Amino acid sequence: MSQKLEEASYFSLAANIFLFIIKMIIGVISNSIAVISEALNSLTDIVSSLAIMYSVKVSLKKPDEDHQFGHAAAQPLAAFIIALFAAILSINLIEEAVRRIISPSEIKISIAVYVVLLITIVIKLLLTKYQSKIGKEHKSPALRASAVDSLNDVLASSIAIIGIIGVQFGLVILDSIAGIFIAFFIAKSGYEIARENIDYLMGRAADEHLIIDIANKALKVKGVEGLNELRTYYVGDKFHVEIHIDVDKSLNTKESHDIGKQVQAEILKLEDISKVFVHIDPV
Repeated sequence: MSQKLEEASYFSLAANIFLFIIKMIIGVISNSIAVISEALNSLTDIVSSLAIMYSVKVSLKKPDEDHQFGHAAAQPLAAFIIALFAAILSINLIEEAVRRIISPSEIKISIAVYVVLLITIVIKLLLTKYQSKIGKEHKSPALRASAVDSLNDVLASSIAIIGIIGVQFGLVILDSIAGIFIAFFIAKSGYEIARENIDYLMGRAADEHLIIDIANKALKVKGVEGLNELRTYYVGDKFHVEIHIDVDKSLNTKESHDIGKQVQAEILKLEDISKVFVHIDPV
């Protein structure tokens, strides 16, 4: 699993560095705020890729004395930092675009501008599919967040093309407007990433369907007569479960303990669960 996640992280980083270089070169030559915004958008992707690479490496570490429940929170934390970085960048881009609306600058459009933006769309579509696939397969919040960001980049590049077309028809203001829209897409991407990962960081409880699955797993174990408490909360990107089971009070300590261990083993078969604490109540 770790190898696949690391490969996806390296591939994303290489693609984003390539896109940043070509977009920044063309953006500076053309003086288009839309293309420059796209270049800075790729810069956020580079930062994201580096954060994902580091967080994946940390999250796969085994529990230690200081982190006894593992390091799974590294990925959602990295994703949240990416969201904050995206928000700050989007504000800066909007300020620059508004300045250019007030004081328009000369823009030089060439075929290279279109080529770069079309290359971006193709690469980002491929990245979206790839990152989404690996992120879902390995339950990686950081990589899924990157997939969302890549899809938003496709839309942002499309808007940049519209702005450039407007410039060629004499509507220079469309370049700045496109830059503002791209900034909003960056902010939107950051918001979506933050919304998904804040639940991991805040320890949100599992949804009703998973709660029912957990309860059913426990109740199917022979010797469990009922449940009187069940709590779940995120630790990293997986759930910890605290469950109280009722067993016959006439059972000896070993028999009750064995029932508890079996309940624990059954619940751990659910892929979204990483830890189970079973409390035994004699009835």
